[in-house]
Amino acid sequence: MPEIDEANAASVAMIAEGRVLLIQRARAPYLNLWTLPGGRREPGESIEVCARREIGEELGMTVTGLVPVSVETFGSAREWRLAVFASPEFAGEPKPSDEVQDWRWCRLDELRRLKTTARLEAIVTEGFRLLGQVPV
Repeated sequence: MPEIDEANAASVAMIAEGRVLLIQRARAPYLNLWTLPGGRREPGESIEVCARREIGEELGMTVTGLVPVSVETFGSAREWRLAVFASPEFAGEPKPSDEVQDWRWCRLDELRRLKTTARLEAIVTEGFRLLGQVPV
């Protein structure tokens, strides 16, 4: 598995009251899929700064207390290395950008009924575990 510092993108599972905040992508390549908010790392940016910036850009929220969950690789040549974080520490109400078609707070059992990005349920489950939180 790639190291977190090698990641070129980041996402965050914001977890509260046994639920996780998901977004539905409004653009390709994951158009219409439900996933965690996040995006590409900019040159010179730490992966944690990338995660916080993306939450601000996509949802107008702030996030702190990032806990590393995993590094996921994908793409035709495994060119994407996504650092996934979890956090119970965030502020603001979602004000989605044009990259976000929809958003919702979801229980783990609801993920099975949504069309999601690969491994989302396993990633979110691990986020709950690492934060010591119990999903509803």
